[in-house]
Amino acid sequence: MTANSPKSPWPSPLAGYENAPPLPDEKAEDGKSYVNPQTGVLSDAYKQFPEPLDRGIRGAFDVHIYYLQNNPEQTKYAHELWERIRREFPELRIYRVWDRPIGPHPVAMFEVNLHSPAQFGAFIPWLAVWRGPLSALVHPNTTGEGDPRRRAELDHTERAIWMGERFPLDLTVFRRE
Repeated sequence: MTANSPKSPWPSPLAGYENAPPLPDEKAEDGKSYVNPQTGVLSDAYKQFPEPLDRGIRGAFDVHIYYLQNNPEQTKYAHELWERIRREFPELRIYRVWDRPIGPHPVAMFEVNLHSPAQFGAFIPWLAVWRGPLSALVHPNTTGEGDPRRRAELDHTERAIWMGERFPLDLTVFRRE
């Protein structure tokens, strides 16, 4: 199926580049990557999240940091990590530590919201190093037309990024009347 097929649920990522010249086949100094045409302008995605990511008070991304509540080592580490995040990233919105499953989340967790590409670019690599034995679900918050519950389900599944062990979410919370 081609990117522009009417059966594809995804818009083509090449929209706006239909008449661009062909890309060069020239390789960079490393001999593996390609030389890309330079425009002299950085993508707007460096400055703000693209639509349909939520640019409002909710934030464009939620980071749910999971721990096994019956595991004393993980519980201790989660509380210490929560404190460290609050101290090192005071500009981020950080919620309470839940000691049990809540919503679609199958184990204990706490949540951090990211509102800008700069916050995402700083926090996610930091978390990759400091999350220790814990897992993290990073999901977007999208806006737009259609059923918000279906959008939230897609944000937590198809659009999600996992760090560490992937946990099965309770998706019934998105399907309740």
